[in-house]
Amino acid sequence: MNYSKEVLKHFSKPHNYGKIDNYDGLGRVGNMACGDEMFVYIKVKDNIIKDIKFETFGCVAAIATSSVLTDLAKKKTIEDALKITKQDVVDALGALPPIKIHCSVLAIDALTQAVYDYYIKNKIVIPKDLEERHNQITKRESCHS
Repeated sequence: MNYSKEVLKHFSKPHNYGKIDNYDGLGRVGNMACGDEMFVYIKVKDNIIKDIKFETFGCVAAIATSSVLTDLAKKKTIEDALKITKQDVVDALGALPPIKIHCSVLAIDALTQAVYDYYIKNKIVIPKDLEERHNQITKRESCHS
């Protein structure tokens, strides 16, 4: 499979890899069809994602998309981070083989779930669009179990 130089760079030296011990939100998603599993940890202060880290068990594209997603989301408000699209992730990587585009969706799903977790833990009213995204992810996840 041919990957862009940017994909290979993020795969070989991923940015923001690891755990945040006292995280404010945790998103965990998996795609059993391809075997990828992602964890995204966020630390939030004043509605800004001050720190974000990930652990991804999966293919080259899954690790690269997780790495780039953390770069795109770090230091953004929660609302702006939730506006990151799969196309933003793919563009930041230069390209992804069409068969690997689902990895960019998985990374965004993990961020969505981390924000949802943060809202729940802090008893913040969950916006309707976030609730819908969370429900769609949960439904997709249950289809792979």
